[in-house]
Amino acid sequence: MRVLLAGASGALGHSLTPALVAAGHQVFGTTRSGNTAAITTAGATPIRMDGLDRSSVLTAVEEAKPDVIIHELTALSGGINPKHFDRDFAATNRLRTEATRHLLEAARANGVTRFIAQSYTGWTNDRSGTGLADELTPLDPHVGREARESLDAMRFIEQTVPAQTDLEGLVLRYGGFYGPGTGMARGEQSAMVDLILKRRLPVVGSGAGLWSFAHTVDAAAATVAAVERGNPGLYNICDDEPVAVADWLPALARELDAPPPRHVPTWLARLLIGEHGVNMMTNARGSSNAKAKRELGWTLRYPSWREGFAEGL
Repeated sequence: MRVLLAGASGALGHSLTPALVAAGHQVFGTTRSGNTAAITTAGATPIRMDGLDRSSVLTAVEEAKPDVIIHELTALSGGINPKHFDRDFAATNRLRTEATRHLLEAARANGVTRFIAQSYTGWTNDRSGTGLADELTPLDPHVGREARESLDAMRFIEQTVPAQTDLEGLVLRYGGFYGPGTGMARGEQSAMVDLILKRRLPVVGSGAGLWSFAHTVDAAAATVAAVERGNPGLYNICDDEPVAVADWLPALARELDAPPPRHVPTWLARLLIGEHGVNMMTNARGSSNAKAKRELGWTLRYPSWREGFAEGL
C-alpha cells in the first residue's frame, strides 16, 4: 500500500519508516525541516510538510496519494518539566488537534481509506480503578492541573479519529518510548539521560506509580500491523509488564552506568515537579496490551522492560 508517514523524522519514525518499507509498503515520509537524508536512506520518499499549515498538508497528501495516513507528528525538543507540562507540550498539542483536522480533511479529499494516529497510555489512565487499564478505561478525570490541556488534546484525537465514517480510524496509545533515537537510550544526549547521570531524577515517595513502556522497535511493529489489519478504535501499545518507578528507575540507572537515584519525600517533590509529576511517580496506573496482541496479531521483541533495558538501549 501507499503510506504517508507524517512525522517520519521523529523518535518513532526512525524505526517505523524502515519497518514499513520492509513490510512491502511504498512509504512517503514527511519532515518539516530540509534534512531528508535519513528518510531517503530508510527507503522512503521524503516530502516537506508543516502539519500546522493546512495548505502544506493538503499539498503533501495530494502528492503522495496514500491509501493510509499515519499521524506521528510531535514537536518535542529538550526536556519536559512536569511542573510546566502543558507549556512544554503546547506545540505537540497543536499538532494533536489542528494537524489532525488538516490531515483528516486531506484524507477525505484524496480517498484515503485508513487513518492511524498517535496517543499515549500511562498517566492518562483513570486512577480510581483496580488492575491494569484497558481501552474501555476512561481517561483520568482528576489529572494534575499541569497536564489538563495535554490530556484534552489526546481526548480530541481519541474521540475524533475512530468516529470517522468515511475511513477507518485507529488510535494507537503508545507507552513510554525507549531505545535508540529516544530520550531513554545508552549514549544518547538527552535531557532524561542527563538527569539520571547527574542523580537529578529521584524516586518520589514510595515510587509506586506504574509505568508502561514500549521499545520503539515494538511500537513500530504494532503500527505496521495496524496499517494492515484491525478494526477502528483504540489500542494500547505497550509491553507486558507495567513497572513501578521504584523498580525501573534504579534499573535504568544501572544500565546507563549512572549512580543510583536519590529518594525525595512527596511533599518536597510536589514543590519541585507539581501535582502531575507526583501523580506520575507515585500512583500512575499501568496499561494492558491484550487487545492489541489479540486483534492486531502483534508480537513483541521485548515483552518486558527488563529485557528491553538490558538488550535494547
